[in-house]
Amino acid sequence: MSLTWQHLFASKKRRVMDTVKSANYFAQQDKGTNTIQYPSQELPVPEVGRYQLDVEMDDCIVCDLCAKVCPVDCIAIESIKGTEALGQTSDGTVKRLYAAHFDIDMAKCMYCGLCTVVCPTECIVMTNEYDVSVPELADLTYVFAHMPAEEADEKRRLFDEAQAAKQAAKLAAMKKKDEGV
Repeated sequence: MSLTWQHLFASKKRRVMDTVKSANYFAQQDKGTNTIQYPSQELPVPEVGRYQLDVEMDDCIVCDLCAKVCPVDCIAIESIKGTEALGQTSDGTVKRLYAAHFDIDMAKCMYCGLCTVVCPTECIVMTNEYDVSVPELADLTYVFAHMPAEEADEKRRLFDEAQAAKQAAKLAAMKKKDEGV
């Protein structure tokens, strides 16, 4: 009964929020309420926690490693080969693929962080945002790249034409070599 009385009178005090780095973060507080007053008061989150995914598309080389390693297939990527180099990432890696579609379904995501580990350009990261409430389940699908169908078809056509021209040049060179021999 004494424990009940202690908590009854302590409920008028607010809980003190410590950062994760403080020495008494896991210590049981003897003063304050048992719960926090959410949303005006929030628990501090570790900086290295696994929360929402974010993709920096300027650094993405569309290598598809993140989608391949995902155990629940929540990452959907469609790439289109470019006819020439498309630019460079912030670390100097050459981009050769267009990202026609790059979607992450956070409703399926199990927050394992494997996609962030295998990314060669480190463009996919976990953010500190963890509290996401949406009215529709479809709103949890984050679209990072979406190329219109007409533009995607045009890019594919240009790549096919470039490949056909290379193949024709190769056949012409082989024919010329055979005639010269």
